[in-house]
Amino acid sequence: MLYPSLSTTRLQVLRTAAVIMLALSLAACKPNSEQLVGHGGMAAKPPTEVTTVTVQPQTVPVTLEYTGQIAGVRDIEVRARVTGILLKRNYVEGAPVKVGQSLFSIDPAPFQAALARAEADLASAEARMVKAERDSARLKPLIEAHAIAQRDYDDALSAEQIAATDVKSIRTRVTDARLNLSYTRVEAPISGIAGRVQVTEGSLISGPDVLLTTVTQMDPIYASFGVSDNERLKLDSDAAAGRLVLPRDGMFDVAVKLADGSTYARAGKMNFSDIRINTTTGTSEARAQLPNPEGMLRPGQFVRATLTGAQRVNAMLVPQRAVLEGPQGKFVFVANAENKVEIHPVEVGEWSGDSWVINKGLQAGERVIVDGVVKIGPGALVKVVEANAAKITPAPEAARKH
Repeated sequence: MLYPSLSTTRLQVLRTAAVIMLALSLAACKPNSEQLVGHGGMAAKPPTEVTTVTVQPQTVPVTLEYTGQIAGVRDIEVRARVTGILLKRNYVEGAPVKVGQSLFSIDPAPFQAALARAEADLASAEARMVKAERDSARLKPLIEAHAIAQRDYDDALSAEQIAATDVKSIRTRVTDARLNLSYTRVEAPISGIAGRVQVTEGSLISGPDVLLTTVTQMDPIYASFGVSDNERLKLDSDAAAGRLVLPRDGMFDVAVKLADGSTYARAGKMNFSDIRINTTTGTSEARAQLPNPEGMLRPGQFVRATLTGAQRVNAMLVPQRAVLEGPQGKFVFVANAENKVEIHPVEVGEWSGDSWVINKGLQAGERVIVDGVVKIGPGALVKVVEANAAKITPAPEAARKH
């Protein structure tokens, strides 16, 4: 052969080509990538395990919470009724006082003198009246016997009447003088805590226009708070629609939380709700009365007023962690009958313990996904590993805060 080397080379090429064709045919026999992916082009995975709760309508207590301020049931300004020099303060500032207790003494000397003059004038007037009565009595038989003129008897009767009128007038002056003298003893109008003295001894007190001090009744005591117009309208709307049952006559039970977070031991009752709206704050005033025998609550003190006694009926409760926030608002994931994930936009109300009250967006019996929400999306297939509606229980400390 003229070209033996060339023939060997061709034989090697043919053999290599045969090996490649065999490899390709073997590769064609293996399953392709389309056989390992799902219809969506993603690798098929087992269903994600999630925890759900089945929502059912139930009655839950509703607690409302507002910022409030303590005020005395009665906060009385103590003023003198007469003009005079203030001689003495008769109480300890900041100490309890009893009704009728003397708080201040005003110099009584001028009023004692005025009373003495009025009593002397009264004695003189009474003497004149006695004389006039005697004169009238002496002339009466004479006029009956026609021994004197009628005019003389009429003058005697007039003098008697004038004397009696003078006595009444001066008796009024005596009463007034005695009252003024008694007013020099400035008494506590109510029992309570006396405030700081506003004037000092030796000052001229020019009557009721000068404030001496204040007395505040501490037991019971008021907790006042404002309810916003929007909140009031919502409560009225829910009550009218039957979604909310309010306590009878609006008599909420009221407890107060102090500045340190503790709850005052004695609860009270709401006893007033104003129909007027404050144009500055946009709120209407409400007020509760609480017992305060130890004086722990003090006027001006800021508290959180917690109102209980209302109930929300047919409420749907969902754990707070199940409610998510999206561009369009709050929503939850729901596992449908085919165990596929659906998105349900929801409208939430107040908190009830660790749950949201759902006003709109859910129906009784739907399974809301609580745990595993970060691993799923709409349409995903899930495996429900727990479905227990009993896990959601209303908490008595549920609150809508303001």
